[in-house]
Amino acid sequence: MDEPSVSPHRVTQLLREWTQGDDSALAELTPLVYEELRRLAHHYMEGERPDHTLQTTALVNEAYLRLADQTNPNWQSRAHFFAVAARAMRQILVNYARSNRAQKRGGGAARIELDEAAILSPEQSKEIVDLHEALERLGTLDSRKARVVELKYFGGLNYDEMAEVLKISPMTVRRDWRFARAWLYTELHGAT
Repeated sequence: MDEPSVSPHRVTQLLREWTQGDDSALAELTPLVYEELRRLAHHYMEGERPDHTLQTTALVNEAYLRLADQTNPNWQSRAHFFAVAARAMRQILVNYARSNRAQKRGGGAARIELDEAAILSPEQSKEIVDLHEALERLGTLDSRKARVVELKYFGGLNYDEMAEVLKISPMTVRRDWRFARAWLYTELHGAT
């Protein structure tokens, strides 16, 4: 992933100012993190099939609204903020996929707030839900490894950023990633 165009230290400083109640920091922070969130979502969407119809903008907007709507944020750093953003993006995708699958079966699942154009095919919905369920199973076995996958796959964080968020060494993050990737592959493809 490309390096962020804005100093991570400046983003961290603005996050801390916002945490302390400075609304002008949020105003300055918004365009900085929004562009990075778009980059992260675009990076995630690049890994999807070419016919994927979920729009990056819809995912970013929903995630940003969830992050900015917090009443008492306690952001520790830029990496922490984007780790929370990764979790928000994951949950949005999973909720949307589940809702889409329920609608296909005629269920009355609650509709989430994404643009009308952000529609997943049934196959994509199944893949996202399957990944989420596999991550949940991995989380019961080793929650840290599940967090590493979430931060890398949904958040686009690099090894150093993940290490900062998880308060472990980058080498441990790399080992966790290798293990989790192999475990998930077996979990998702082993039964076929």
